[in-house]
Parts: sequence; structure tokens; C-alpha cells
Amino acid sequence: MDDPPEPADPDPRAASPRARLRRLARRAAVDVAPLRVSRDFRLLWTGLLISEAGYQFTLVATFVQVTQLTGSPAAVGAVGLVGLAGLLLGTLVGGTFIDRYDRRTVLVWSQVAFMVATAALLAGALMERPPLALIYGAVALIATVAAVDGPTRSAMTPRLVGRALLPAALVLNQVIWNGTGLVGPALAGIVIDRLGLAWAYGVDLVTYVAMLAAAARIRPLPPEPGTEARSGWEAVREGFRYLRGRRVLQATFLIDVVAMVFGMPRALFPILADVQFHRGPAVVGLLFSAPAVGALLGALTAGWVGKVRHQGRAVVWAVAVWGVGITAFGLVGENLWLGLAFLALAGAADVISAVFRGTILQLTVPDVLRGRLSAINILVVTGGPRLGDLEAGLVAAAFTPQVSVVSGGILCVVGAFALARLVPAFWRYHAGEPA
Repeated sequence: MDDPPEPADPDPRAASPRARLRRLARRAAVDVAPLRVSRDFRLLWTGLLISEAGYQFTLVATFVQVTQLTGSPAAVGAVGLVGLAGLLLGTLVGGTFIDRYDRRTVLVWSQVAFMVATAALLAGALMERPPLALIYGAVALIATVAAVDGPTRSAMTPRLVGRALLPAALVLNQVIWNGTGLVGPALAGIVIDRLGLAWAYGVDLVTYVAMLAAAARIRPLPPEPGTEARSGWEAVREGFRYLRGRRVLQATFLIDVVAMVFGMPRALFPILADVQFHRGPAVVGLLFSAPAVGALLGALTAGWVGKVRHQGRAVVWAVAVWGVGITAFGLVGENLWLGLAFLALAGAADVISAVFRGTILQLTVPDVLRGRLSAINILVVTGGPRLGDLEAGLVAAAFTPQVSVVSGGILCVVGAFALARLVPAFWRYHAGEPA
């Protein structure tokens, strides 16, 4: 007697609405496969989660401390200036170390340098009146090391998880940055208010131990066999020469500059809280937090990004949505909650853009150059918002804050599609192609 026929697979269209909803949720949820399959990535991710949360305490504490010492907006602004100088130095020099030496070793020593700088800040907080130069020097050192630490981890990731899981790994990193950026400053404010600055620096110092331990436990990651990075300024020039000949890669940097220079209104948040929403300082915190909320939600529901093949087009649309969100935020009038919703939309779009831009960079650049190009990317990502602060303030001074926000958002949308037209290879870019 013949075996009875196996039952046919159920028609997906016949599934219940609840089953379809569950299936959709599984596809959208963040993909944690890199954490399951790669022990080393799991170690680094856990260490980064803890240390990045701690860094938020120092970030807030330095601004508070300089304000308490000087009461001068210019002195507080100088914190960002010395940080930018350190970032530039680290970008120009640090990338060569990443490509020339074992990346695990570079990462370990980066954590040691972070701990030295944070210990100096802790010592200053225990003084009755610490010299301002001590704080500025520590901030500059932290920024310099950050320009090495971040690109080191970025350059390591493709070798830890493989090409197929790289987008998912980048999404998981975005979860950390946006989650800690949302929760960390609030906790830091509570600690500083109730326990003092020294406790904030102490928390950060302790959390670096987690990243140091994680870095020490991963396998060595020396330069790949058959590759040898140049040293000194020749290595720096080699990185820029490589970038000069890659139009798609250039476009991934330029489109982020467009988004951050024209569409970053954060410098105006204190003014908008007063003149547009007629609220107090608490609303300033909400305005700063709203993009981080959207970015975190975007990262947690970005399980689909690994299936996208037209990655250049995805970046353009994500940056355009960022610009639309910023424009709409400037047009909401006194409706605070609608404004927060549009800022959250912009934040969600920004995290999607960051994931695809990072994927293009990490998968197309040879390993021997990946550290230097990652360092340039860090400079763009962190330097762009600082230029955006300047642009927003100048336009607001010349016209009004609302004009600054709306015009910046519109220019962001126009700039994104103009770049796509000027660099058609970027619009057509397909995952896996050379950039």
C-alpha cells in the first residue's frame, strides 16, 4: 500500500491575521544572529554596551563641570572645539595604526588610554578648583583615542561576523549607540545632581574595564597575510588616494555631510523650546531625546535591512526622509508632541542611512585600508553635526529659528536627490558591487 500523501504546506495567504502579524514582526525585529554565531563579536558588543553607557556620564559631566567652573558659554563651547581637534588628529594618525598592527592590540591600548583620560577627570573632580586645561586636555585625549577606537571596531567587524551578517551586526551596534544615548544622559544627570561629578567620572572609569576585558579575550586580528600597510604620512595619503578614485564611496560620505550640515537643528533646540513651544528647559531634553527614540526604534525593527540589495538607493531615500522629518518639525507650530513625532521619524531614517552607508564602506574597502577609511568615516559622522550646529545658528541669526529648520530640511532633501543625479553609480549601487 502506498504511503499516504504528505499534507500540503498551508497557503501563506490563508494564514490568520494573527499569524501574518507574527511573521511580519519576526522579519522586522532586529537580527541577533551575529551575537549567536560569533563569540568574539558577542564579547565586543557586550563590552561596548557597558562602556558606551559609562561614556555618557563623562560626556554630560564635562559640560556641567566647565559650566560650574566658568559660567561662560564660550568656555563650554570650547569643549566641543578641543574635542574636534582631537578627533582630527586621531583620524589622520590613528587609521595607520589600525591597518598596520593587530587590531585587538590597538583596541586594548585604546581602552587603557581612555581610562587614563577619565582618571585625570576624576582626579580633577576631587580638587577644589581643577585647572580648566586639565579638563580640556582630557577631553582632547578622549576624542583622539575615540578616533582610533571606533574605526578599529568597525574594521574588525567584517572579519568577526562575515559579509552576510555585516548589516545585522551594524544594526546591533546602532542599538547600543542610540539606546545608551537615550538613557545614559538622563542617568548621568541624576548621578551628578545627587552624588557629584566624581561619581559620574568614576562610573565611566569602571565601565571601561568591561571593554578592556572583552578586547583582551578575543582572538588576535593581525593584518591579513600578503598585505602590508605603509607607515607615517604616506599611509594617510594612501587612504585619501583610494577614496579619491571611488565615486560611490565618496557619495556615502558626502550625503551624510548634506544631512548633518543642513538638517541638524539641535543647536536651536533651547531657542525653539522657548520661542516656538513656550516651554521650559524640560522640553529641551525632550527635543534632544526624540531623534534617539526614533533611532532606537528604527534599529530594533531593522531586521529587513540585510535583504535590501539596492543599498545606494536606500541611503538616498533614508536621507530624504530625514530631511522631510526635519522640515515637518519646523512647520508644526506650537504642537510639541507632533514635533517630537517628526523628530523621531528623522532619527529612525538616520539609523537606516547609517547602517547602509557602513555596510557599503566595510564590504567594499580592502582590509588593508579599512582602518583608515573607517577613521575618515568617523570624522565625517562626528564632525558633520558640529558644522550643522554652526549652519543652523547662522541662518537662525539671519532670519528666524523656524526658517533655519525648514530651509535646512528642504536643502537636505534636495541635496540627497541632487547627489543621486550627479553620481548615478551611487543611485544604482547594488550590494556586493565594488564602490
